[in-house]
Amino acid sequence: MKHETVEKNINLMVVLIVIAISVGGLIEIIPLMLSSDATEPYEGIEPYPALQLAGRDVYIREGCYVCHSQQIRPFRSETERYGPYSVAGEFVYDRPFQFGSKRTGPDLARVGQRYSDDWHRIHMVNPRDVVPESNMPGYPWLARNMVDGSEVTLKMERLRMLGDPYSEAQIRGAAAAVDGMTELDALIAYLQNLGTVRSAREGELTWIWESSEAWSPPPYSSRVSETARGAGAGNGARISRRPPTSHSVTTPRRRATKRTPRSKHHEQ
Repeated sequence: MKHETVEKNINLMVVLIVIAISVGGLIEIIPLMLSSDATEPYEGIEPYPALQLAGRDVYIREGCYVCHSQQIRPFRSETERYGPYSVAGEFVYDRPFQFGSKRTGPDLARVGQRYSDDWHRIHMVNPRDVVPESNMPGYPWLARNMVDGSEVTLKMERLRMLGDPYSEAQIRGAAAAVDGMTELDALIAYLQNLGTVRSAREGELTWIWESSEAWSPPPYSSRVSETARGAGAGNGARISRRPPTSHSVTTPRRRATKRTPRSKHHEQ
């Protein structure tokens, strides 16, 4: 069959395109459907509890995935900054998954337990109170909106139909679990859980909370406003960090060299 024949016959071209896409889809999709690494949850991964599930809905509704990814690639520059690279088994219960495609802000796949609830609360209301150079917008209305327990219960029932192993007790107790909780509480609960299972198992939690009377600023910000300091001092916690490794991921400077003028012999 000549290429010219295909280009001049639109019906034939459509049939060939469908065949090509079908074959390519079978080759790419079928092996993943049969692979246990992609279909079985990573050890310790459980379906989201009611409050975290509501927080995940807030995360999606507010478009957090536009500026934040939740996928750590297997590159040294990323694993040293964020922690263990992501694997498919961590996202079995994510419908839809929140991999994202852009990092205006940092990756959040391992953000769980890196900061306190109070830090997240201040950061969501006015990010510049804890990160002065941040260009993230504030979400103060989340502290006023209440979580609807009936919606959470209905969603858990639908997710169980799709295969999530929710028990009857979990579904019946969903409304009570989110009673009196704001959308900000739910979002913080969701963020505090991200990546904690695998990070804890592999010993990669580089941020820990310790009891203290003083509060130190987040490691990526050297300046914290008085508002953040006051809120942090009240909860009696501070952030400590493992000393940075010597393997800094930086681009070496090019050493300046003086160029030797070419001689007449070379020019000839």
